[in-house]
Amino acid sequence: MRRFWQTGLVLAGALVAWLMGASPTKAANCYVYADSIGHVCTPEASQPTFVEPEPQPRSIIRNRTYARLNDLINVYSAPSLAAPIVRNVGDGFLFATVEDRVESEGQVWYVINYGEYVQAHDLRLVTASRFAGYQIMAQPQRPFGWILAPVFPSRAPGLPHEPGTPKLDRYTFFQVYDARLIEEPDGNWLWYNIGGGYWVRQTFVSLVDVKPRPVEIGATEFWVEVDLYEQSFAAYEGDRMVYAGLVSSGLNRWPTREGLFQVWSRHLQTKMSGAEGQIDYYFIEDVPHTLFFDHDIALHGAFWHDRFGYKHSHGCVNMPPRAAEWVYYWSENAPNALWVWVHSSDPNSYFERHDPLENFAGP
Repeated sequence: MRRFWQTGLVLAGALVAWLMGASPTKAANCYVYADSIGHVCTPEASQPTFVEPEPQPRSIIRNRTYARLNDLINVYSAPSLAAPIVRNVGDGFLFATVEDRVESEGQVWYVINYGEYVQAHDLRLVTASRFAGYQIMAQPQRPFGWILAPVFPSRAPGLPHEPGTPKLDRYTFFQVYDARLIEEPDGNWLWYNIGGGYWVRQTFVSLVDVKPRPVEIGATEFWVEVDLYEQSFAAYEGDRMVYAGLVSSGLNRWPTREGLFQVWSRHLQTKMSGAEGQIDYYFIEDVPHTLFFDHDIALHGAFWHDRFGYKHSHGCVNMPPRAAEWVYYWSENAPNALWVWVHSSDPNSYFERHDPLENFAGP
C-alpha cells in the first residue's frame, strides 16, 4: 500500500504544511512561449488535478443522522413504555436512520421508522466518515494515495525518522516520485518518495495508479477498478480516470471475489441483513447508493465505520458515503451497465510502469 500531496503546493518550510496545506487550489497558467521570450503566464487559473467532490443537489446523506442500536432492545409503537412493542431487534451489528427526536414521559426517544420508537439510551449516534477521495480533473502523471495510519516519514528509505520530523496523519494525500525495495528484518518492503526529501514505507499507505482498460470494456464505457491489495478504487470513462479513493472490501473470512462484473441492480438506499442467528448477524437499514454487481455483493456507502483503506466488510465493497454518492450519480449517465473490475495489484508493478529517473525527478 502507499501515498502523498499534489504538485503546485507552496513548500512552507515544513512537510506537513506542504502535504496538508488545505485542498488543491488553482495556480497561474504558465508555459514556455518561445526560447527568446521564455515563460508566459496568463490570468486564467489552471485546473487542479485533484478536487474534492461538490455536494450533490439530490443528496440524501448530507443531513442524515445514523445510530447503532444496542442488542436485544425493544422497539415501541409510540414514545412510551406502555405502548405496544413492535419488535425486538435481536443481537448483532444493528444500524438505523434516526428520523426524529421526541421527549415523552420525561425521557428522550428517537424515531427510527414510521411508528417505531427507541429510547435514547438504547442507541448510540454515529458520525459518517468525512473522507471522500478526489474527483480527477486531468489524467494523473504518477501514482498517488493516502496515509492509512499516522507516521513520521524518513529522510531515506529504510531509515528511522529524524527527531523533529512532522507527523503525517491518516488520510494525508500525496503523490509518489520514486520507489525503492528495501530489505528489512521483517521482510522486503517498498519505500515511496513522497516529495520534499521524505520517504514512507508501503505498510502505511494505500495507492492508486492509472491502469489499462480491460479489453472487454469499450473505449467510451464507464468502469470502476477495485484494488484489493491497495484497498483503493478508481472510476474511469474509457481510459480517463475521473475519481479515486479508498474502500474496505471483505475480510479474509468473507473475501470479495475477483473478476470483471457489471452492475445489475441500483438502489438509492436499501436494507442489508444476513447471518441471522449467527455471531456475525447484521441488520443495517438505509444503506446508501448501492450498486449490486456480483450476486448480493455491491459497491455501497458505509456510514457505520471509518476504516477505509483496510478490509472491513462482510464481502461487499464499502465506500465512504460521499464517494459512493458521487459514483452512484455519475454512473447514471453511463452508456453501459457500469463495469466493476475487482483484482489484486502487484506492488512491484510500479517498477514496470514507471521509470523514476525519467519521470519522477521529484518536486
